This record gives sequence, structure tokens and C-alpha cells, in this order.
Amino acid sequence: MNHIKTYAYNHTPLKFDFKQTIERFFVEEIPLYPSTGTGNYLILKIKKTDMSTWKLITVLAKATGLEERDIGYAGLKDKSATTIQYVSLPKKYEKELNKNLTTEKIEILERSYSKTPIKIGHLKGNRFSIVLHDISEKDAKFFNTTAKKMQVNGIPNYYGYQRFGEDSRSYLQGKEIAHSGKRLKGSKEKLLVSAYQSYLYNKWLSSRVKLSTIITDNKADEAAKKLQYPIELVKVLAKQPQFFKLFIGDVTMPYPYGKTNFVKDMLQSAQSFKQGKISPTGLLCGANAERAKSDAYHLEEEYDDTELSSLKGDRRFAWIWPKEVETKYDSQSKELTVEFYLPKGSYATTFLEEIGKFSLKEI
Repeated sequence: MNHIKTYAYNHTPLKFDFKQTIERFFVEEIPLYPSTGTGNYLILKIKKTDMSTWKLITVLAKATGLEERDIGYAGLKDKSATTIQYVSLPKKYEKELNKNLTTEKIEILERSYSKTPIKIGHLKGNRFSIVLHDISEKDAKFFNTTAKKMQVNGIPNYYGYQRFGEDSRSYLQGKEIAHSGKRLKGSKEKLLVSAYQSYLYNKWLSSRVKLSTIITDNKADEAAKKLQYPIELVKVLAKQPQFFKLFIGDVTMPYPYGKTNFVKDMLQSAQSFKQGKISPTGLLCGANAERAKSDAYHLEEEYDDTELSSLKGDRRFAWIWPKEVETKYDSQSKELTVEFYLPKGSYATTFLEEIGKFSLKEI
């Protein structure tokens, strides 16, 4: 498997059974702001089971006679889950919807109105509730303390395995399409190229976590030898109070959102990062993406592909903080229910993998 990632925490792996099913995986979108209550758009809060967001859009388009592109949604949710998400459509199609929407898999929980449609990314984050099976009481306790620790110290924001297709190799097709120089046709090609984008980002993030581990786990002279860095630089990096080390020229953003900035003073930025006020970002290469500068640029360059210009580039938070972590253990059934909140674009499976230290993808 190509997506060998480096874990940031050094505890022993845990044993538990994870399966993403409608009974065991719940996710609810947290909107960016509440809808105004008036306007030309109908905002639906929808609960769906065993149905992807694409399928939901298709079903709503069929029921209303709208084009799929006229139905707004904030993020894609998995098929094998029970999910609550928001969609928008022009208000004048509400009658059609009431008349023709008949599927059991969709339940409309709330309706409201808004002056603007929902667009991709229009959400704060997601709240998850996940049931893990076959976990011992000791591991369940350890799971809870570790998850709470991660709430304070944060975790690397890897893309989850879901991003890379059934065989985890869709990024290879994406690379081919990106290098062909042709314009992208349809959402399938876009998805493949963005899988390649995500693959490069994950590789970069893994390399930075590995580097931070070497600095954390070794004496300065040992780390300098392993990394082939000047000892002065290693000493400065080791002084930073947080695990994920920042370099001059790293691109940071105020957390959870804000405008990008460059690290000029490592210790000053490190203090803000330790307090969760800023977070470093990784490159999603593409047209107009902002690149790191100076030392950080050299660490990023290897995972940058300047031939990828058919998609817009971006920066993605490399480090995030899970919130509202709660766990509940049932010693009879050996089930652990885990609840937590993550900012948008982050994967619940990434959080669980950082705790369990194994890949949750069924090979």
C-alpha cells in the first residue's frame, strides 16, 4: 500500500474493530452560519442512510425536475453511514419536492429559507459518533485519555483512505491526467486529479511528521547527523515547544480560518502554534497555489508538481485540533462509542488511525 503514513504519537497500537456502516458511523454537518429564515432558497436539513451525497442530489433533482447543478451542498458525505447534511434549492420547487420525494432513505428534519444557496465548503465542520467493537476495557480507557490528549496537542491532518479509491491507487490515474495537459472532463476526472493532489500532500505531511519525530526523539547532535542538518538549526527547532516543527518560510494561517502568512521568527510562530492560534499549512499543488518560501520551500519542493495546473491549487491545514471528545464504554458488548468534532475537510478515520496506529481500510 502506497499511503504509508507516519503517526505523530508514539504510544503502542490499540486493538479495536472498525467498520463504516449505517449503524456504526454517524456524521452531522455543522453549518457556517444559521439560515436567515427568509429568501428565495429552500434550505433542507436532511438525514440520509446508505446513500452518497451524489445519489442524494440525483434523487432531489429527479423529484423536483431541477438540474443537479442547481442543488447546493456544502460537503460530500459517505454512502456507508447515517449522515445529516444541508442542501439548498430554489424555493419555487418546494411543491414538486413535497409531491415527489418518496424514498425511505431520506428524511427531511428541518426546512428554512435563505437569501443565498449553499456552496461547497460552506460549513464549519462535522460532528461524528462512531461505534468501535471488540475493544478491551483497558484499551477503551487508554483510547479516551489519548483522544483527550489529542484535543489539546492536535493531530496531523492527513487525507483519509477514502480519498484514494477502492484500490488506493486512483492517484496514479490522476497523475496521468494531470500530465496530459488536457482540460478536465467531468467530476470523475476532477476527483482523480485531486486524489493525486492529496497524495502529494500526504507524502509531504508524512515527511514533516517524520522529521519532527527525529528532532523530538534524539539528542541534537544525533538528530543533526540523521537529518544532515547543521546542528545550530536542529537546536533552534528542538527549542520549539510543540511537536510539529516549523521552519522559516512555512505558510501558516490563523486557526480555524484566516489569511495566510509566512513564518519569519520560528520561536514566535511556534508559541502561537502551541496555543492553537495558528496552524501550518501544506501545499495542494495546482494553478495559483501559494508556495512556501526559504527553508520550508525546500522541504515542500519534492512534493510539488508544477505540471498540475488543471486544478486550482490551495493550502490545507497540516495540523488540526479535534474538539468535544467524549467516549462511552459498554463492558458487556465491548463497544466503545466515540463522539468528536473536526473542522471541515478533516477525516474521522485519520483521527481514529492516529489513536489506533493501524490502517482502518479493509485490504
